[in-house]
Amino acid sequence: MNIQTVGVLGAGLMGNGIAQVCAAAGLNVILRDINDAAVERGIAAISSNLDRLVSKQKISEQQKSAILGSIKGSTDINELAAADFIIEAATENLELKQKILKEIDGVSKPESIIASNTSSVSITKLAATLAQPGRLIGMHFFNPVPVMSLVEIIRGIQTTDATFAATDALAKKIGKAPIAVRNAPGFVVNRILCPMMNEAIFVLQEGLATREEIDAGMKLGANHPIGPLALTDLVGLDTFLSVMNVFYHDFNDSKYRPAPLLKEMVDAGYLGRKSGRGFYEY
Repeated sequence: MNIQTVGVLGAGLMGNGIAQVCAAAGLNVILRDINDAAVERGIAAISSNLDRLVSKQKISEQQKSAILGSIKGSTDINELAAADFIIEAATENLELKQKILKEIDGVSKPESIIASNTSSVSITKLAATLAQPGRLIGMHFFNPVPVMSLVEIIRGIQTTDATFAATDALAKKIGKAPIAVRNAPGFVVNRILCPMMNEAIFVLQEGLATREEIDAGMKLGANHPIGPLALTDLVGLDTFLSVMNVFYHDFNDSKYRPAPLLKEMVDAGYLGRKSGRGFYEY
């Protein structure tokens, strides 16, 4: 499949990062969000990221201009009719994603591929919203998208071999290292990583060590670049709690129960970096 134009729905942190790497790989990008302010913020974030690369002499001013020139911001979902491949990068909410996918289904070319950048929602469940469920696939990027090389490519039960092959090829074209994953809660990385982060919160709750000692232990003892509590602050405690709740509900296994301290901190509004306070103060 010859992919020339990629549509990205959602101009937030993940969406604008995806748009940036696609444009940097020479693809035309349609970056769509629900209002002009959101689109403008997304494009401004891309421009800022590219400025840093220019200052580090990793790209030239001409390359920056070419990348930005390949990205078309829009609030009109009908613009996605021109896209060969569409990536949904909306908030991690099943009903919202289903609504967006139905809208995409109504305007996109029937041969185009639709991917969801979900980190926890069932690809099989999302695919069932489409008239042709075989063209939906999971394409889970990691934050920050321009820096992190991994992409999980998740097959729902309906996903066709042709859809998988085209998605795998696109991931490699934009400089990513894809791994193939079957549909299951949390896929691979979050399935392993999130219970570890949750266990770190239990360790803190039980008073076994301080927040600094827990994070230092994992950084120095397991060679992690960031400690699990600081990572939870970065992800957002509310986002992390929603992921753990999905695991707990879908696996029906008590080992995935969210730590009570995590739930209490979310109730208090201590959501991590974005609120100025989580396990650490910012």
